[in-house]
Amino acid sequence: TKILSNVRRTHHAPPGHGFLPKETADHHRNNVIPLVKQALDDAKVKKEEINVICFTKGPGMGAPLSTVAIVARTLSKLWDIPIIGTNHCIGHIEMGRQATGAINPVILYVSGGNTQVIAYS
Repeated sequence: TKILSNVRRTHHAPPGHGFLPKETADHHRNNVIPLVKQALDDAKVKKEEINVICFTKGPGMGAPLSTVAIVARTLSKLWDIPIIGTNHCIGHIEMGRQATGAINPVILYVSGGNTQVIAYS
């Protein structure tokens, strides 16, 4: 697998406040379309070359997840391509496996209220 684009715009909560669902969803809503455009441009890929849209289905905060799900469903309908909801935690783990080449890692996953020790069999 080759990563063609990895653009991001990170939401930064004020120090000591943590992420609030409404503010995080607002950030996603304000940035998702420019990010999609930039990712396609950077990857030199046309929408006709995409064969599936994946989005984070959960776990996580409802408002940001709903925001991204709406955009993913809209693009899926507009571009007439299938959509797949993915697990947020597994997405982070698989990105780490891809970046490091690890085949059988043991992972300490800590994200918000979600802490897990995960091992592959």
